[in-house]
Amino acid sequence: MLYTGKEAIKKYGTRYNLLKAIKNKKIYKLAHGIYSDKDLVNEMAVISKKYPSAIITMDSAFYFYDLTDVIPTKTYVATSRTANVIKNEKIIQNWVPKEKLNAGKDEIIVDNEKIKIYNRERLLVELIRKKNKLSFDYYKEIILNYRKIADDLDMNKIEQYLALYKNEKNIANALLLEVF
Repeated sequence: MLYTGKEAIKKYGTRYNLLKAIKNKKIYKLAHGIYSDKDLVNEMAVISKKYPSAIITMDSAFYFYDLTDVIPTKTYVATSRTANVIKNEKIIQNWVPKEKLNAGKDEIIVDNEKIKIYNRERLLVELIRKKNKLSFDYYKEIILNYRKIADDLDMNKIEQYLALYKNEKNIANALLLEVF
């Protein structure tokens, strides 16, 4: 289980007892202010715990959903435009307007830890929107994998996410041409 610093101190009573527990390997310090009773924890779970308002997106989510076999070297997160800058070289932060941030957010359990991640439908809309920022081969791989699961996607959700953007018709046309 993951703990914030406050939760870990509460569990062990005092900061001194927490430091003793770390020394005795009863609990592990994974990052500044993040502790776990396991020494190996999914990086996305650590990020979700450390940055509770961040949502896993783009390359990290594509890999998680098996839409690509390219392992991301950094974790991609979406945060509100008013959020603080995340100063971590392992994280790429995308700022999203507050009214669009939580659309498509799912909370899933991986290895008994909660992860906030965008669903496949929201990611598909984001993929089409950011097509020009991705390499052609990478984009094509993900699109081909989306074609394989097209029947499993919820079209109502896709329509809701498209409605968030001004160029809704252009994105919808690209979706129809490339996926459906």
